[in-house]
Amino acid sequence: MSALTATAAVVGNRRPLRRALRWWPAPLLLVLVLLPYSALPLPGLLDGPIGSPGSLQLLALCLTFGALATGYDLLLGRTGLLSFGHALYFASGTYATNTFMLEAGFGFWPSALLGLLFGTALAALLGSVSLRVSGIGFSMVTLAFAQAGSILVSRDPGGLTGGEEGRAAQGLPSALVGIQHTANLYWIALAYLVFTLAVVHWVVRSPTGRVWEGIRENERRVEVLGLRPYGFKLVAFVLAGALAALGGVVYLLLTGGATPQATTSDFTLSLLVMVVLGGSGSRWGPLVGGVLYTWAQHRLGDLAGSGAIAGLPSVLRVPLSQPLFLLGLLFVAAVYVLPGGVVRLPERIRAVRRRNEQQRDERQRDERQRGEGSTAS
Repeated sequence: MSALTATAAVVGNRRPLRRALRWWPAPLLLVLVLLPYSALPLPGLLDGPIGSPGSLQLLALCLTFGALATGYDLLLGRTGLLSFGHALYFASGTYATNTFMLEAGFGFWPSALLGLLFGTALAALLGSVSLRVSGIGFSMVTLAFAQAGSILVSRDPGGLTGGEEGRAAQGLPSALVGIQHTANLYWIALAYLVFTLAVVHWVVRSPTGRVWEGIRENERRVEVLGLRPYGFKLVAFVLAGALAALGGVVYLLLTGGATPQATTSDFTLSLLVMVVLGGSGSRWGPLVGGVLYTWAQHRLGDLAGSGAIAGLPSVLRVPLSQPLFLLGLLFVAAVYVLPGGVVRLPERIRAVRRRNEQQRDERQRDERQRGEGSTAS
């Protein structure tokens, strides 16, 4: 009984700690909110102090793409839908908002709302068609729609998209223009991230989210239960598209214009890499993967053009001077070293510890048995 009492006491002491740990995002959010006021330098991670305009711009991009990857994981990790056309809805939010400002003369906020509605409606329309097929067929249909959108943007119909050069935004609020207001853009990106995490967390824990999990595991079983997977998959597709369109509006603020790079299939592949890097189907994995990938993309670009790379022999200098080559090496290494993503690293460490402890206990038990056997003989 004493052993049971001691065990119960240990468990009881751990419960308040576990309850406190559940609230760890709150202090982290407070730290993120206060980052623009910090002058702390982070050599190697950022070019200047945390609160400098350049650092805040990079951090805002990291938060934006972390949120975008979190929304994309509603399809890939939560529902099991591999879409190659997610960039289309991100670009629709950017281009539609910019077009409403430039052509219709609307202010930014009405244009942003219309851009969000346009991206959501486009996702509903194309999703209703794409989801008529499944598996690789669905992936190819989404890729075809995305390629059509990319070609349409590059052709510049009626001068609305600006072609390969894109179009600079005009009529943005003065509080969101200029390096002196970079902190405001950072806070908007942080708000977009918090909103996306809240929406995804709520919907995943809802009955619809549980149906998504069933579709990912065994769609036929969901049909046997009398549910229609098509409708639930369409909800996931539209919600992910709406979050992507909202991210496109934030991206328009951060870059000051709409560029065709956001419409390419390479953009969606980058989202796929972010999700896999962080950990598909997990709560924090896509966010971590999006932040790490975006930071590495910018920092490795600086490394590729540095003097250290320029002084290497040509057999090393040529590949290492390409940022995408460095990103590819990083991704391959992460997949092999960290299967399941970065966020599952603590679980793997605990599993290794448990396995080592079990092996140690087995060795000690075998040694005791051998010792008892030799004593008896």
